[in-house]
Amino acid sequence: QTQVTEFVLLGFSRGQPFLFALFLAVYLATLLGNSAILCLVSLDPHLHSPMYFFLGHLSCLDLCHSSVTVPKILANALRPRATISYGGCLAQMFFLMWCAGAECALLALMAYDRYAAVCQPLHYARLLGRSTCALAAAACWLWGLLDSAVHT
Repeated sequence: QTQVTEFVLLGFSRGQPFLFALFLAVYLATLLGNSAILCLVSLDPHLHSPMYFFLGHLSCLDLCHSSVTVPKILANALRPRATISYGGCLAQMFFLMWCAGAECALLALMAYDRYAAVCQPLHYARLLGRSTCALAAAACWLWGLLDSAVHT
């Protein structure tokens, strides 16, 4: 009886230094852009509205989503034999599914936010108050966690 302890990752066999540089540049741009959005939304009082609150959460999810997979890709890009442990694969899948599930729920919530702003402008402040937005965002993160737990 054999037990799987690691997976060999097959993929890009040629041009690995170029791909490393490309993935690193895109990853750093993603980190910089999403961090800038988070800082701007947090620091500017004019941006303390439900739309920007949800955009801040989307940026945070994008940071998490990128940081789940790209560091392992970068680590394996320059190795002659790219592998990932079984536990590492499960952990990566869990966190990737968490981010993906939360992002889907958050995008649906953002669509409702825009619907309420356009179609029900007089009720907007009542529908999407500060506590409602915080609870809805927390529900999105929780939904992603539960969805990930089911799939992993």
